[in-house]
Amino acid sequence: MNKNDLTLEELLIAAKKSKDFTRIERSINGTKIYLSYFNTLVDHEIIQKSLLPYLNSPFLKNIDDISDKLPIEDITFTEDVNEIYLKLYKGHVILQNEHSPNECILLNIHNATLGLRQNNDAENEFSVIGPKVGFVEDLDTNLNLLRRKVNSQKLIIEEMIIGNMSKTRVAIVYLDGITNEQHINTVRERLKNLNFDIIWDTSVLEQIIRDHKHTPFPLLLSTERIDRIVYTLVNGQVTIFSDGSPNAISGPATLLDFFISPEDYYLNWVLGSFFRVIRILGILFSVFSSSIYVAVLTFHYEVIPKDLLGPLIESRANVPFPPVLEVLFLETTIELLREAGARLPTKVGQTLGIVGGIVIGQAAVAAALTSNVLLIIVSLSALASFTTPIIVMGNTIRILRFFFIVFSAFLGGFGIIIGIMFLLGHLFRLKSLGSPYIVPLYPFRRNSLADSFIRSPLSTLNKRAPYLRPKQLMKFYVKEMRIHKGDLNDEE
Repeated sequence: MNKNDLTLEELLIAAKKSKDFTRIERSINGTKIYLSYFNTLVDHEIIQKSLLPYLNSPFLKNIDDISDKLPIEDITFTEDVNEIYLKLYKGHVILQNEHSPNECILLNIHNATLGLRQNNDAENEFSVIGPKVGFVEDLDTNLNLLRRKVNSQKLIIEEMIIGNMSKTRVAIVYLDGITNEQHINTVRERLKNLNFDIIWDTSVLEQIIRDHKHTPFPLLLSTERIDRIVYTLVNGQVTIFSDGSPNAISGPATLLDFFISPEDYYLNWVLGSFFRVIRILGILFSVFSSSIYVAVLTFHYEVIPKDLLGPLIESRANVPFPPVLEVLFLETTIELLREAGARLPTKVGQTLGIVGGIVIGQAAVAAALTSNVLLIIVSLSALASFTTPIIVMGNTIRILRFFFIVFSAFLGGFGIIIGIMFLLGHLFRLKSLGSPYIVPLYPFRRNSLADSFIRSPLSTLNKRAPYLRPKQLMKFYVKEMRIHKGDLNDEE
């Protein structure tokens, strides 16, 4: 329903679907008045210390005195439902009189500073271009930040209490009239059926409500970025927030969603597509480079070019270990440096990663524990794994690398092929909230490839992904831009 077609009563009924909508009744000299607002958007200190005590004051004789005596600067009298609609979702309080409910007083009590602090920048999903603000550990703050981006009555927030001991507030967020009801009901039922003591983070919810328990792949998209969550909501996905967690999870998710960066949409589509392809190729290199090295040096010497054979023999002449042990030693060393750097303070961790990598790498080569060629391959492989925009998928890539190294050590190239078959068979079985995990590749959906391996122009991304089965397929309608050129008269 378009907001232009709404009556005031319908607007308030739609707003009541959200848990954060509040309606208070007061009386002024026997006349009932009603206050309506979203408690995630307003400044509670002003309401508690200025508005409510003043409404209970004996000096207030009638409702007409509010505009003259209420200590709030921005006060508007209006019957325009469109104006009420816009300001309600911007943090205004609606004040109504029981005798004339259609004539509203709009009080601007919007909290303009909530959430905009220096410590709520996105730390793990940094981007050069685009907004830097991320979620924090407070649920109300996160919903406030989200409503600032999506000023619509379609944004519905359902809240429930989960955790037998923690009593954690968990919010389900979706766009009414866009998100498929099946996805909403799936999330709602799975959360209601939880029997868990303490919910520490949304990552706990992701592990509990996921479709498959025994898989290293994340089945719900976890992010700390507001713009990424807004994009998933607009596409028709369901988002889950948990109080005390700076991350939100969204689903149904697909495998390709974890390799898409919000920065792709802030650049020209050519640049965005180029960087996305580079990112995907980097992930493939990270997974298979070390295992191919083991397979070639153990079973397939014949595929080594003649000019490269000499340097390889020279670099491994004094290495006493077989290629698989050599690779596992370096890969384990890289993982130790990465884990140590992540657990230490930022400055110390950066120093350890750089100095430790250089010193240990050079020492390992000098001690003939590994070859120069493998050191370069493993370093590039580790570097490529950092191109994954979502950190949980980066962890999965790290595990897959060891999986293929073991297969290649026993069966060479044939082992890598078997590993790929096992991996594809596993991916074919995975689902996210009942939706296939590797769609649009399987089941193949040609119409959904416009925003997969490449990022097509924004004018062609006007449809939501059909595999999400949204109620409203079109995001927007593309209108042809007509440029009117006037006659150019040369000045004499």
